[in-house]
Amino acid sequence: MNSSSPFPFHFELFGNQYHYHYIFETLAFIVGVRVYYYLKRGIADPISDENRLWIMLGAMFGALIGSRVVAVLETPAVLNHLSFSFIYQSKTIVGGLLGGLFGVEIIKKIIGVNIASGDIYVVPILVALFIGRIGCFSMGIDEPTYGVPTALFTGMDLGDGIMRHPIMLYEMLYLIVLFCLFRALKNKSLINGDRFKLFMVLYFLFRFLIEFIKPYQSLFLNLSSIHWSAILIFAYYYKFIIRITKTIFT
Repeated sequence: MNSSSPFPFHFELFGNQYHYHYIFETLAFIVGVRVYYYLKRGIADPISDENRLWIMLGAMFGALIGSRVVAVLETPAVLNHLSFSFIYQSKTIVGGLLGGLFGVEIIKKIIGVNIASGDIYVVPILVALFIGRIGCFSMGIDEPTYGVPTALFTGMDLGDGIMRHPIMLYEMLYLIVLFCLFRALKNKSLINGDRFKLFMVLYFLFRFLIEFIKPYQSLFLNLSSIHWSAILIFAYYYKFIIRITKTIFT
């Protein structure tokens, strides 16, 4: 272990050391919710407050399940001896977004809402992801979000004396690019729901590609659960992908 590396970052409370990750994870949720309510002001929402609440509950419940299912499948070797503690502690934003999406769609079917509901969440999600990723980055190798060894100038010692791809820094930069993109699209006339679909496709595309420079475990066909989650999203939004591609290149 390389003692010269500052990773992982800790703070001390009542004689115990804790990761800053927990603070940033909580802050990400709080700020994301506040950004959502700020953007919602003055907007004529076609979905009633009651139905919007049900949709949000569906998203949270779906995210709770999805984040853990996909995270557990990231380490298929442990499937034969799972414990409640392992399942509870395992979570990934990819599974959260995937589970949240299907949680919302199920709830909307139940309450009879046929209007796309995701556009308003794009910027709050981007902001929350960015804040949360600061916490992930501070964990160094204490959380499996680091990259494989690299000789590139971007390599960093994340706590084990090996120069690795700082995956979370890459993602934070990508999130800034996405934020700028959606700010540029703010006043563009798009079909309701297209902004959220575009976000999902672009974010999952990034996660699909960046997974190849992480030390992942194969779930099936030498692809991880993150890869398969991305493929599922691409299949789910294939009509949108075809339409938006034709719009860009024709």
